This record gives sequence, structure tokens and C-alpha cells, in this order.
Amino acid sequence: MSTIPTETNLDKLGVRLSAGSVVRTGEPLARHTTLRVGGPAELYVEPALESDLAETLRYCVETAQPFFLLGRGSNLLVRDGGVRGVVICLSRPHFSRVEVVDGGLQCGAGARLKRVAAVARQEGMAGFEFLEGIPGSIGGALRMNAGAMGWAAFDLVARVRIMETSGDVVELDRSEMDVAYRSCASLKGRVVLSVLLRGEAGDPEKIASRMREFEAKRKSSQPTAPSAGCMFKNPATVPAGRLIDELGLKGTCVGAARVSEKHGNFLVNDGGATAADVLGLIELIRDRARRERGIELETEVQIIGQ
Repeated sequence: MSTIPTETNLDKLGVRLSAGSVVRTGEPLARHTTLRVGGPAELYVEPALESDLAETLRYCVETAQPFFLLGRGSNLLVRDGGVRGVVICLSRPHFSRVEVVDGGLQCGAGARLKRVAAVARQEGMAGFEFLEGIPGSIGGALRMNAGAMGWAAFDLVARVRIMETSGDVVELDRSEMDVAYRSCASLKGRVVLSVLLRGEAGDPEKIASRMREFEAKRKSSQPTAPSAGCMFKNPATVPAGRLIDELGLKGTCVGAARVSEKHGNFLVNDGGATAADVLGLIELIRDRARRERGIELETEVQIIGQ
């Protein structure tokens, strides 16, 4: 844990980065998460270029500060005490590009999944449709191998550009990466820079039709209130949402956090919820599942902070 005063961190790191980078202290992370809860980041950085990211990572190593990579803030729960060290968000334009390259899409880590799906549709590339409704970025989707509608992010991956904490850049083919359900061990302690995604040739109109079908299915089955997406991984014996429904927990509240009536695996913020409210609701659900069904629910959402 860093013992360097935060303002000193701001000054020392800020001078090492280009003018297009953002460096702030005490940035409220509730502004950057889809659940709209969480305390501040001790130091918050949006690097403008890969060279700025490399400098940020080297600074973290030199000063023995932890760092956390923040995407679009879905599938994330930040505790109310905030996050010590450096929170890095690759949301600047350099990291958000989506380009047609070598018969596929070259996507920056900060590219929104919705935009990736839209470009794939325009280019007649099928297989990307499931990304349209996931509120995240490519980097975050790869880190947790995000999925929906029976598809997962790594189904599309050809190769990934990655930055080590030293600032060095490597490329890995899909076959070289350790990928599992909702995780990718090969990305631990590393930063995704960009990825080459490949689908199959398809009719743009048929692709658009499938995207509309997926969107309609989501709207009919998922809440619109702020959430982090599916809170729990599906156990081997029963989907988590069905289990929570069978336990009679839909509509259950802790503070301003509530189990959605539309989908039991979504915990929503009714307005003014704290991370403590959400964590309390998580434990209530896990305790009931353990006691009544002998099932140990594991969170799919990443939980960080103090």
C-alpha cells in the first residue's frame, strides 16, 4: 500500500504524461460504474497514448503502488471506502478505435461493445451480435470472457496485444491464452491494448435482425435500473437467476439495493444505494442458497476497494 501523499503522486505522475492524459485525485468511482455505487480512487488516470500507459505502469512499479484497470464499469462493485493506489481507465480516443484490418476488426481496449457490434453489422461480419447489449468495453470483456446469448468474447478472438507492467508489448494468439468460463488467466497482471476479432461473412440485414431479436429479449428479461449485470456465476445444477427466484428472493431489499423482479440475478440500485447495501444483499442471497439448497454461489461481478 502506498505511503506517498496523494497530491505528491499527482504531481510526480502528471509530469511524465502527455498533455492529453487525465490525472485526478479522489475521483468518485460511482460516476464510472453501471451500478452507480463506490468510493473514490486515490489516483485516477486516463492515459492518452500507449506511451502514457507505459509510464503509468512503470510509475506504479517504481513506487510500489497497486493499480486497477477500469473499463466501462459494468460487472464491477466498488466498496464505499474507495480504491487505494492508481485506477487506470483506457477511455481516451487512442484506445477506443475500431478499424477493419486483415478481414476482421481491430479494436482498442476502450472500445464500447455496442460500437464494435455496430461496425461488424455495417461490414457484414456475423457473430458479433451478442455484444450489442453488453454495457462494457473490449478490454473488460476479454478480462472476464464476458458472454450472452450462448456466446462469449473469446469466441471471436484471433490475437491480442498486451502490455506488461514493464511497459513492454507482446502479442498472443488465441491458442496461446488460458481462457475459461468468465475468466482469462493470461491477462492477470497485464493490460489489454487491442484485439483482432474475426466473425463470419453475413448479410447486414440478417445481422441487424438478430441484433433486434437479442435487444428485445434483453428488454423483456432484464431490468433498466442501474445494475452491474448478472451478480452471480451460474452453478452447475441451476441458473443463478432461477435459483434466486425459487428461493423467493425477488424484490428483497437491503437499503436501496434490491433483487430485480424481472431477473433474480440482477441486483439494482433504486437510488442512493451504497456498496454496503449491495454487499449485504449479496450475503443474504448466498446464505439462503447455502442453507436451503446447499449451493455456494460465487459472484461473477468483481468486487474491489476498501
